[in-house]
Amino acid sequence: MSDQSCEPPLIQLARASGEDAPPAPVDLAARVRELRKARAWTLEQAAQHAGLARSTLSKIENGQMSPTYDALKKLAVGLGISVPQLFTPKASPQAGGRLISTARGEGKAYATTTYEHELLADQLTQKNMLPYRARIRARSFEEFDGWVRHEGEEFLYVLTGAVRLFTEFYQPIDMVRGDSAYYDAAMGHNVISTSDDDATILWVTSIG
Repeated sequence: MSDQSCEPPLIQLARASGEDAPPAPVDLAARVRELRKARAWTLEQAAQHAGLARSTLSKIENGQMSPTYDALKKLAVGLGISVPQLFTPKASPQAGGRLISTARGEGKAYATTTYEHELLADQLTQKNMLPYRARIRARSFEEFDGWVRHEGEEFLYVLTGAVRLFTEFYQPIDMVRGDSAYYDAAMGHNVISTSDDDATILWVTSIG
């Protein structure tokens, strides 16, 4: 996605709702089970990721025990989220039909040392996706302050030029116009341009 210095503001901007109402209480057991199943993990797989015993995770999911904070931290790390997100309810579907259009060049600009972002559909609040166009300034991995990682999933589509997608668990992927990639955003990732000119890409990040 973006480099680490700008990513939190992007997510915060996309999540702005203009509402001060407190969230509804979350059933931790159901929330943990929901997060595990969203990743298509078995109890055994989720327990291994979190460094917990399978029996412990089973008891948490069935409401048979109240996990310690240490267990919550392990569980959050294993799921690739923060501890507070364990207690954040899944966004409810919006009733009715919402529509917004962004004319070319009229998205909200947000620049960093490695990317120039144009946020799309910025006026729409409570979105489940964050779409934006990015001009890739970076030409080497060393220009980043380590890996970018955040919750959710991400889709990348190359609009112009050529890029190299670096990910934490895979070999770098060279991509040209028309190529795309879909990946777990909790996995470290960075993108550089391999073109003579800055490349441009479309990014769509899940934020629900």
